[in-house]
Amino acid sequence: MIKTRFRFRRILLLGLLLVSSPFVAGASYLGVQYLRGNVHEVDPGQLYRSGQLNASQIRDITKRYGIRSIVNLRGASPRAKWYQDELTEAKALGITHVDFKMSATHELPLERVAALEALLKGIPKPVLIHCEGGSDRTGLASAIFMHRIRGMDIEKAEGQISLYYGHFSVPRLSQAYPMDETWEKLEDLYRANEREARL
Repeated sequence: MIKTRFRFRRILLLGLLLVSSPFVAGASYLGVQYLRGNVHEVDPGQLYRSGQLNASQIRDITKRYGIRSIVNLRGASPRAKWYQDELTEAKALGITHVDFKMSATHELPLERVAALEALLKGIPKPVLIHCEGGSDRTGLASAIFMHRIRGMDIEKAEGQISLYYGHFSVPRLSQAYPMDETWEKLEDLYRANEREARL
């Protein structure tokens, strides 16, 4: 009886370990990404994305990739230390800095999408786009950039809004799901425009 109980516990423990391993690995990956600033090279020489970086990280990224512009999707926050540090570092490095406020919890209206496209098209490259975590707002902006400015296929561009970058996409469970909803509407609009252009 004792041996059977012990064996059952070992099997149960082994089963729990096997089931939980992918979740632990995924959480570890996302944790490391977040701690490192969630920095990614999206389109070499054109587009880089990240979460909020400190002054030292901005210097390093600028040196490594030759960043000429930063687009802050969190919006201006003059009293916040992170914002003051970012502006000071951008100025010291001669980098163009632009604030473009977006919310991860609200859909981006079409007129704001058009304004973002115009900003990203005209800004000096390479450009670094960031929000707080580098996963939600940054994902949507990166997808728009890759499809509308770089001409990437819609489906491939959508990959910028994914768990790989830390974006959790589940309706009603994810506060940032409006980024997915915005992209779905844009996909429909972009496809309709492409069909119309072929006629």
